[in-house]
Amino acid sequence: VQLVESGGGLVQAGGSLTLTCSASGFDLEDGAIGWFRQAPGKEREGVSCMSGADTRIFYTAFEESVKGRFSVSADFAKGTARLHLNNLKSADTGVYYCSIEDRRTGNCDLDRKVYDYWGQGTQVTVSS
Repeated sequence: VQLVESGGGLVQAGGSLTLTCSASGFDLEDGAIGWFRQAPGKEREGVSCMSGADTRIFYTAFEESVKGRFSVSADFAKGTARLHLNNLKSADTGVYYCSIEDRRTGNCDLDRKVYDYWGQGTQVTVSS
């Protein structure tokens, strides 16, 4: 299983970015996708997760601080997931990772312990 994130960069506060996770070796319809971030000196935290099929998202969850600002989309059949970051704040700065939970539960979890595969991460830096 290989996960590759892309789309990170430097953006001013209030700006937007879209992160893309490209998965190979795993059918995303058979599990859940998680997005996590890690700021310097802090633990990796869950940002969002989703499960679904084709381009339909059946279940999604967001960390409290990003609700209303971040959204997700996916083409599960094609192995692509996206995290749309809007109205970015300096507190959103960090390395963003996509991950896969290798179980079909019908929902998803923001606990990193349940995830089996991880990408290498992409840096998001928000300047104030």
